[in-house]
Amino acid sequence: MSQLRKIIIDGNEIEVPPEMTLIQACEEVGIEIPRFCYHERLSIAGNCRMCLVEVVGGPPKPAASCAMQVKDLRHGPEGQPPQVRTNSPMVKKAREGVMEFLLINHPLDCPICDQGGECDLQDQAMAYGVDFSRFREPKRAVEDLQLGPLVETHMTRCISCTRCVRFTTEVAGVQVMGQTGRGEDAEITTYLGALIESEMVGNIVDLCPVGALVSKPYSFTARPWELTKTETIDVMDALGSNIRVDTKGREVMRILPRNHDGVNEEWLSDKSRYVWDGLRRQRLDRPYIRENGKLRPASWPEALSAAAAAMKGKKVAGLIGDLVSTEAAYALKLLIEGQDGTVECRTDGAHLPAGNRSAYVGTAAIEDIDHARRIWLIGTNPRHEAPVLNARIRKAWLHGADVALVGEAQDLTYDYTHLGTDRAALEALVGKAEQSDAESLVIVGQGALREADGAAVLAKAMALCDKTGARLLVLHLAASRVGAMDVGCVTEGGIKAATEGAEVIYNLGADEIEIAQGAYVIYQGSHGDRGAHRADIILPGSAYTEEPGLFVNTEGRPQLALRAGFAPGEAKENWAILRALSGELSEPLPFDSLTALRKHLTDAVPHLGEIDQVPENEWQPLEPATLGKADFRNAVEDHYLTNPIARASSLMAELSSMAKARNAQPLAAE
Repeated sequence: MSQLRKIIIDGNEIEVPPEMTLIQACEEVGIEIPRFCYHERLSIAGNCRMCLVEVVGGPPKPAASCAMQVKDLRHGPEGQPPQVRTNSPMVKKAREGVMEFLLINHPLDCPICDQGGECDLQDQAMAYGVDFSRFREPKRAVEDLQLGPLVETHMTRCISCTRCVRFTTEVAGVQVMGQTGRGEDAEITTYLGALIESEMVGNIVDLCPVGALVSKPYSFTARPWELTKTETIDVMDALGSNIRVDTKGREVMRILPRNHDGVNEEWLSDKSRYVWDGLRRQRLDRPYIRENGKLRPASWPEALSAAAAAMKGKKVAGLIGDLVSTEAAYALKLLIEGQDGTVECRTDGAHLPAGNRSAYVGTAAIEDIDHARRIWLIGTNPRHEAPVLNARIRKAWLHGADVALVGEAQDLTYDYTHLGTDRAALEALVGKAEQSDAESLVIVGQGALREADGAAVLAKAMALCDKTGARLLVLHLAASRVGAMDVGCVTEGGIKAATEGAEVIYNLGADEIEIAQGAYVIYQGSHGDRGAHRADIILPGSAYTEEPGLFVNTEGRPQLALRAGFAPGEAKENWAILRALSGELSEPLPFDSLTALRKHLTDAVPHLGEIDQVPENEWQPLEPATLGKADFRNAVEDHYLTNPIARASSLMAELSSMAKARNAQPLAAE
């Protein structure tokens, strides 16, 4: 870090790094500078001119504070610190003039604009503009873009801040947006009218400071002041993105990202943002019992009594699905083990060793990607498995990191060295690896761990870390997996050993597996998906927005999700169903409230009580084993349809079909 420099802003003397821009220095002393084009996570464009300030002793015109650094300022004639004024008459007049220009062609759409109530242009026009305009010429109009089913465009409102262009190019890694024309004819557009082929395109809606880019599914459905806002955690992947769920009455109207520098920064994948329509469809809202091959509605006492009767005296196995909170997983473990049964959360067959957190979580934090100089990807496609994490890898690559991949070649939005697709390539990589002082990271995907030699692959990855001094990050797909493993929802021998010979299977939201005929299945979940179709008894549970819960993300960080709404019909919270069932079995679980359950849970696993902290995991390398000869296969076949909520969403179905059409091989004309 360079030596700090003194600067005086509106009479406040502070010391800041010389590399800091004036707009950042002003924020250090709590002075708000208006801006449209400037954004902390994007490159500096300096084209809206709203952030003008006066530099005392400088040129007789205001300077753009976003594009000028502290080190560019000159000291006074007697060596005084440089002075900046943000509220002088020059600055006030300049901002009023800029705002007047911005509003020349802006339509009077505020009463019908979806951005109304949370619009930067509205707020700054009120705060820094004037109440009249000298322009009487007709306003220009611009044709709207077609950007697909997620983003609706009203390009006449565009003020050419270029935030969307910079985001798609720099963060999403898709070179498709730009500006054409000059002056009056300048337009933001996509090249040849192409769609933006990215899993993160919805972020441009948040970035747009006016109503030019708005959410198409949310359009004309609610106003911001009508919504109840709940801060919670996303479960569509294992990243644990921080989100805000906005509800109107009992219905989720939209999902927005929250800033968390250690996890998702302020980005969110399209699946996490737009999956909310799946929360309304195909919901299980009352218990069912199968009789004579058909499901019939039942009351809660009847369904719980039937489930208890089915479980008593039988060999029981419990399965934990991908979207289950840690409290529900722990409650199921206590319930099933009380019946001398076994519980398994590794329903995809991943070879993750129980009790060794350095092997099933790793030793790296997501933030470590930012500082990595070398990144090895093993058997993973982070673009489909965790798009926001992939954007972070791209950011490291832009800053000079070398990325290498062992596995299927694919477009990851950044350049990488493809070392091969099979186990031999991994063997060769480990064989020639050397210790390095450079910050290094090994990221292992679930596709590499699901095969028969998954444990050997993980051991090799840990050996690579030992040889190079790299940190390990195991990239999970299921939001519930790390938490369930932390509380011990594992069986020696995996899912095959857990379900072998089981007479009754208690399926807690596991919809990604086929359960063989023969066993009696009790299904507890939120949607009528594969698990419910196979069930003999259905107990309707809450979805992730409808109950508070603890989720541990892929780096091992416990985070709290809060209830944003209530489950439909007679559906109950998942832990409460398990507690009620334990009473029917005459072996009540040792808690009667979620608070008591969490106390019991954190007493058993103390680090789960350290919310938003990433625990240090003791390094325990696995014993080396023989690798197979097969190619690595990625775990995600269809990014948009990986769980029952997504499969119930019509929007996710549309995005999935568009992705398949893009990936289909074009046929040459004969």
